[in-house]
Amino acid sequence: MKHTLFSVGLLGVVLLAFGCGPSRSEAPAQAVAADTSGWIVLFDGTSLEAWRGYRSETIPPCWRIAEDGTLHCMGEGSGDLLTKEQFADFVLELEWKVAPGGNSGIMYRVTEEYDAPWMSGPEYQVLDNAGHPDGNDPKTSAGACYALYPTDPSAVRPAGEWNSTRIVVDSAHVEHWLNGRKVVEYELWSEDWNARVAASKFRVYPNFGRARQGHIALQNHGDPVWYRNIRIRLLNR
Repeated sequence: MKHTLFSVGLLGVVLLAFGCGPSRSEAPAQAVAADTSGWIVLFDGTSLEAWRGYRSETIPPCWRIAEDGTLHCMGEGSGDLLTKEQFADFVLELEWKVAPGGNSGIMYRVTEEYDAPWMSGPEYQVLDNAGHPDGNDPKTSAGACYALYPTDPSAVRPAGEWNSTRIVVDSAHVEHWLNGRKVVEYELWSEDWNARVAASKFRVYPNFGRARQGHIALQNHGDPVWYRNIRIRLLNR
């Protein structure tokens, strides 16, 4: 499934290079552009075609494209955002900012077997450390693998400022980067991972973190949050 998305994007680049591709307004709705460096653009400020709601075929009303071209969760109602495609091994890059006291999250290898994305996919915490109680614990601060692996809380920027995130998922190996610093590194399914999950709230979900591929999810935690420049590069083995 992941190869299908990459192939569509690459074909579009080739067609455009020879002047026989569709114009921007005529581009197929399902296509997600990939640039020549191998990155697949998931959000470029103009379209949400790569996304849908969790367990839904439509975009939740709390999510919209703002006038400045950012992806804005207004913090109203409910509904998490999910990529239509699933990904196995990848590098995900994006930028985010939160309102004072804001909380959100980026989940990966998410399935839809449970009621919410965080019940199946590990979470990269998105947070205003200074204005939210979770910022008092490195395991729940910005950049952490939520409630499992601690981050360096000093790596995050204040509420209202943009942060850059990089998530590497390569088979069992996972890295969280925040503003150019690697703040978390762990191995899925290792003895350490299993012990941490068993001691956490995730222990009641037998398939938590077990999927070999899945969706990327952006969480609506009831607070305003903004995302931009979302792209992914597949790690083909």
